[in-house]
Amino acid sequence: MADCCNDKACEIEVLRARQSTTLKAVLGINAAMFLIELATGIMSGSLSLLADSLDMLGDALVYGFSIYVIARGPRMKAMAALVKGGIMAAFGLFVLAQAVYKFIFPHIPIFETIGIIGALALFANSLCLALLWRHRADDLNMRSVWLCSRNDIIANLSVLLAAVGVWFTGTAWPDITIGLAIALLFIKSSLTVLREAVAGLRENRA
Repeated sequence: MADCCNDKACEIEVLRARQSTTLKAVLGINAAMFLIELATGIMSGSLSLLADSLDMLGDALVYGFSIYVIARGPRMKAMAALVKGGIMAAFGLFVLAQAVYKFIFPHIPIFETIGIIGALALFANSLCLALLWRHRADDLNMRSVWLCSRNDIIANLSVLLAAVGVWFTGTAWPDITIGLAIALLFIKSSLTVLREAVAGLRENRA
């Protein structure tokens, strides 16, 4: 008798199971890092850490949506991607508003805290990216998840750069600038996901 995994339906089920396990793992990592970065961002007065914590929260929500739609059809996956793009845009606009506030009322953050937590976040997101790498081309759902994780690495490196900048200049401007850059990255990524989601919805409607 032919092996089960020679059957296409079986292969799809195995793929979905692997995707679900990976998403649950990265969901847990991001949820934990959100709490850590949110607390330290508030205590240290760092906009870049606060921006990165919101990114972690956004990713946790994104992964939750992704788990929900794994076993569903292309249209549902496109709709989930649409929601995920909206979440990313909302967080980007929130951080953008915080950056404007910091420009008006600057406060020098604790650069040691930014550096330590930024390095921890970089390690966590590198682990997430490694887990998601094999699934980056599976479908629209997993591609949007992988894009989020890739952008996280860029944001983490920027946070470390902010820590160095605050230490070197003795001002809050490097932290504010990085926070603003992260917000713009969120918005750009959200537009990419939204475009792909709309295209997916149109394709399935047709």
